[in-house]
Amino acid sequence: MRTDSSPGILPAREHLPATDAGTPVLDVVIPVYNEEKDLLPCVRRLHEHLTRTFPYAFRITVADNASTDTTPRVAARLAAEIAEVGSVRLEQKGRGRALRTVWAASDAPVLAYMDVDLSTDLNALLPLVAPLISGHSDLAIGSRLARSSRVVRGAKREFISRSYNLILRGSLQARFSDAQCGFKAIRRDVAQALLPLVEDTGWFFDTEMLVLAERAGLRIHEVPVDWVDDPDSTVHLVRTATDDLKGVWRVGRALATGSLPLDRVTRPFGDDPRDRDLADVPGGLARQLVGFCVVGGLSTLFYLLLYSVFRQFAGSQTANALALLVSAVANTAANRRLTFGVRGRGGAVRHQAQGLVVFAIGLALTSGSLAALNAATSSPAHSTELAVLVAANLAATVLRFLLFRAWVFPEQRDQGARPAASHLRRPVARPDHDTDHDTGFDLHRLRAGDVADRARRDATMPLQPVRPYDTTRGTRDDH
Repeated sequence: MRTDSSPGILPAREHLPATDAGTPVLDVVIPVYNEEKDLLPCVRRLHEHLTRTFPYAFRITVADNASTDTTPRVAARLAAEIAEVGSVRLEQKGRGRALRTVWAASDAPVLAYMDVDLSTDLNALLPLVAPLISGHSDLAIGSRLARSSRVVRGAKREFISRSYNLILRGSLQARFSDAQCGFKAIRRDVAQALLPLVEDTGWFFDTEMLVLAERAGLRIHEVPVDWVDDPDSTVHLVRTATDDLKGVWRVGRALATGSLPLDRVTRPFGDDPRDRDLADVPGGLARQLVGFCVVGGLSTLFYLLLYSVFRQFAGSQTANALALLVSAVANTAANRRLTFGVRGRGGAVRHQAQGLVVFAIGLALTSGSLAALNAATSSPAHSTELAVLVAANLAATVLRFLLFRAWVFPEQRDQGARPAASHLRRPVARPDHDTDHDTGFDLHRLRAGDVADRARRDATMPLQPVRPYDTTRGTRDDH
């Protein structure tokens, strides 16, 4: 749980304005591959439901993943008949690729997606996106594993789903309950900062997105859903499970090495402006103290274990120096990541060098204590040596925290005291323009890789123009 006030790249959340009814607030993406049979009834049912129940303007975008049947023609027909429907054609497969491309190009402040089979009851859609509209949460997911969810599916899929979520909890410490439900939403400002960190382009895409969001301290809202399994699903379970496990290994390794710059996706603590008016409050002091104490306790145990091992073949001073050196390197790395929240490899060498200076000070304290003990008693007992070292290490620990906070990691303290941004980015562009004013991309025709990730080149795809909405819902062109 984050208790510091350090601002990341994301501003404080705010409730989306209720004005400008013609501007799409929600963009629901339906990724499809060879779904010529289900696409038409799905989109019409979803459109009818949103028209009847959703209080804001919306858009439905069909993302075609290189279908080889008549799905593109069906999507084009829907876009021509219904004003709130658009279509995107990608020449490469991958649900993650489709979501990345459409979400990156969309001007709607809330982005969602759902499977074409509409297995999830649509009554959960408004509860899904409401916390994002209100500014309460950053992402929202439908959960089939919540206590109040009602699910109809076979034992095989139930076992696979629960096993997969147990793997996520055990390996990646995920706390969300259902990673695979095809019913999710995200705020656009969060997507712009988070999606460049997500590598997967297939089924593991949303799991990776959720894990990274959770590790960055973003708020994920879960909605219990009613869900009925589609017996005609074309998902290849074995291949998907294998790809997911590979993704778990890749993400776990990246998190363990600290190679992901998740500090760029953090939110400031306290979105209430009154929280940002407080002065002279040390940023993150309570959290840093708790983290430092935990790391310090573990480091002390590690140090004592090493000292006992080294003492078997070396003198007390040599054993003390070796044990302190090894434990100091581990202590600096742990405090860097867990106490002061420094991620990535930038500055790691400098931090370790400064940590060794702190180590030298601790060595002087503990070595001086041992020298004083040996001067007082020619052959002190091993338990007496350990007691003296514990006392000396306690004194060294207090000094170490002060030096870490004031000298080794001062930027983290300074960021914590810095006031957070109080405003969101400027309002999104209206869809009655052909260009996305935030990105400068032509929405009628754009290159998928350029929008999703400048380093990728996925495919050239036409975007169907979205017709402007009227200012009142009663005058929409519904066919």
